[in-house]
Amino acid sequence: MASHVTFIHAADLHLGAPFRGLRAVSQSWARRLTSALSEAYDKVISAAIERSVDFVVISGDSFDLSETSYSDYLHFVTGLQKLADAHIPVFIVAGNHDPLTSWQHDYFELPSNAILFSADRPNFVLLRKEGKPLCIVGGRSYFNQTWLEDISIAEGITRSSAISTLRPLNPDVDQAPFAVGVVHSGLNLDPYKAPTSPAELLNADMDYWALGHVHMPYIWPNADDPRIVFSGCIQGRDIKETGPRGVYEVTLRENQPAQLTFIPTASVVWQQFEVDVCDCSNVLDIQNKIVRELFRVNGKARCEEMISRITLVGATPLCRHLSNDSTLEDLRTSLNETYPSFFCDAIINKTTMPLDRSKLAAEGLFPSVFMRVASDQQALPDAELYYLEEAFTERNLSSLLGRIKDVEELASDAETLVLDLLTRDERS
Repeated sequence: MASHVTFIHAADLHLGAPFRGLRAVSQSWARRLTSALSEAYDKVISAAIERSVDFVVISGDSFDLSETSYSDYLHFVTGLQKLADAHIPVFIVAGNHDPLTSWQHDYFELPSNAILFSADRPNFVLLRKEGKPLCIVGGRSYFNQTWLEDISIAEGITRSSAISTLRPLNPDVDQAPFAVGVVHSGLNLDPYKAPTSPAELLNADMDYWALGHVHMPYIWPNADDPRIVFSGCIQGRDIKETGPRGVYEVTLRENQPAQLTFIPTASVVWQQFEVDVCDCSNVLDIQNKIVRELFRVNGKARCEEMISRITLVGATPLCRHLSNDSTLEDLRTSLNETYPSFFCDAIINKTTMPLDRSKLAAEGLFPSVFMRVASDQQALPDAELYYLEEAFTERNLSSLLGRIKDVEELASDAETLVLDLLTRDERS
């Protein structure tokens, strides 16, 4: 009996997807981004072959559109064929971006090592190694881009159902030590995309659930006991998808928690971060500090190329220069020309002029009165919230109750902003 099974859990390839939300991009970086998704997919294939895994699962959204291009489909199938040449089977479910109906086209068939699970019922496959049962893989695809609300996509994907279904042709199926479920689902994180509950999955007696749809790595219940896992997307496509992106190499051993190894696949990583410039004496100091931060953040991201959006914060006399859009653009241009592996798409100024609050209070002028009133108001958070809610209602804006945790920070920021405006001429 095999002592373990190892596989690659990939999801949300989104081949053919556009990149979104860039404030500014050069032609060279536009071309670079066009190839990033394909390169990330190639890294998935290479990782599986180099590690000689037993199989690969792709948990939905292999393509970004229901009608993929011939070029993207060809690239996808070429990768699957490389796995076939290495004798590695692939189990695929269709997601909401590429539902099963979109796979019915006239390009050509998938290689024989690739099994695309149907959507009308749970599907089960018994994987053997050296003739002996190794692992049951069960899954179900999306049929259309929406899923029936009253049916769980994971319904019926259980070890017992798999054994009953597979036993007629595989009388020894119950000897398989491992079982893996594969679905594209919002779990309990997205109620609109085939949601299902963690409890339902755990009660299915599967050793591991390989999920797709959530674009960031997510492990439930925790990293020490990973039984329900989103591997995330293989390549971030906008500034919201920051940090390392990739796949998991999963190793299952009997009576032990799953062992996960994250494999980064992104060709270009996205990051957004703040740089406190309060200790910078001139704009060149700011540029040098940004560069140091770029290298620090990039080191954690484990990727050679990076797109960043940088917010400058802190109290500094240089605020008046940084409030000038041309200065920020010149700074951005200088960074991009000096370090071609890093592209900064925007620099946002949130710095303030230094304030001597004790001096302002001692002067007894309007800023002193304002600070006293602001302090009194911040001491009454319920009154503060009521005031804001009333102001929002008068302007037909949505309720602020969902952001109640931010009120204290917003009040502090508002006080600093008003004081900055009141005293800016005196400090210029």
